[in-house]
Amino acid sequence: MAVYTDVSDEEIASFVAAYDIGALLSCKGIAEGVENTNYMLHTEGGQFILTLYEKRVDEADLPYFLGLMEHLARGGITCPQPVHGRDGAVLRRLAGRPAALIEFLEGMSVRRPRMDHCRALGAMLARLHLAGVDYPGHRTNALSVAGWRQIFEAARDSADGVAPGLAADMAGELDQFERHWPTGLPEGVIHADLFPDNVFFIGERLSGLIDFYFACNDAFAYDVAICLNAWCFEADLSFNVTKARALMTGYAGVRPFSEAEIAALPILARGAAMRFLVTRLYDWLNTPAGALVRPKDPVEYLRRLRFHRSVTSAAQYGLDG
Repeated sequence: MAVYTDVSDEEIASFVAAYDIGALLSCKGIAEGVENTNYMLHTEGGQFILTLYEKRVDEADLPYFLGLMEHLARGGITCPQPVHGRDGAVLRRLAGRPAALIEFLEGMSVRRPRMDHCRALGAMLARLHLAGVDYPGHRTNALSVAGWRQIFEAARDSADGVAPGLAADMAGELDQFERHWPTGLPEGVIHADLFPDNVFFIGERLSGLIDFYFACNDAFAYDVAICLNAWCFEADLSFNVTKARALMTGYAGVRPFSEAEIAALPILARGAAMRFLVTRLYDWLNTPAGALVRPKDPVEYLRRLRFHRSVTSAAQYGLDG
């Protein structure tokens, strides 16, 4: 979440008037994240998130995302729900952008995940995968292997200014992924961005998931690999195999891994590191001037990727075949 588009209080109040949520009492921009413009709204009817979808988000994908949140909620996954206006619509336009009002979800993200957080996350991720199996929408993962090369090429000329030799390193990795990326794995709806700041806890209980705007159809094990990268490295970027074992044990207790998924996990984890390295590199070099946004350091994912190069089996992630 972030603020790229400035919207006046009067424009927001006019937008809110289309809903049965009472008058606008206050609004505040939210600085976290990198994709869309977000405001926290307090109205007479409660708290809501107003999201304006920026240019990277394809407007044609929005029904998939918003419909998915409603579908998952019916399947027992706690996630924010889009608010329908008096006319029944969930999508509108504000300041020239498509926009939606989303229910506020109670809870807090954890800054330093513990083993029990990782286990709960793994179980919830598996439940999400099962709940999405019968979702009728389909969205190809634009940020999988086929999409990385184009983003990299847009940043290649400036990459070595971020880290010496980065351009050649990434080009070599992309060659490997394009030749050896696994196919035929069990797949369905995945979250594709389940970082700790998108998972809420109340006390020790996992209370819900947010930010489904990268959701798509892809391999379930790739979603697990993203979480291994996001949850199981410490502040010094060392890999915590105990947390990884907890995450995957939690997952497998709800949806067991296939043999093919176990065999593919090392390259999937390495590829997940590349996915965030390439997009963070691009954002690091192209953050709009004056945006209230915090670009994330791409080098953190370079170091993760280099760790995954040394992994030869899922056992090194704490999962025995």
